[in-house]
Amino acid sequence: MKKNKMKVKKSVSRRFKVTKTGKVMFSHQNAGHLKTNKSKSQKRRAKEPGELKGKFGKKIKKQLNLS
Repeated sequence: MKKNKMKVKKSVSRRFKVTKTGKVMFSHQNAGHLKTNKSKSQKRRAKEPGELKGKFGKKIKKQLNLS
């Protein structure tokens, strides 16, 4: 008997990327539109990808079947 393969959570695979070293990266919110109301620093921070650490990072890796 073959063992069942776990499926990847598609919504998670679109929102998060895992680097070669195993860091879980995400893109910040509020970077899409209505940028005239936002400060330069806010827009600049939103461009940079963020790193997800701790338990949340482990949960995401589990949903992506990486750990």
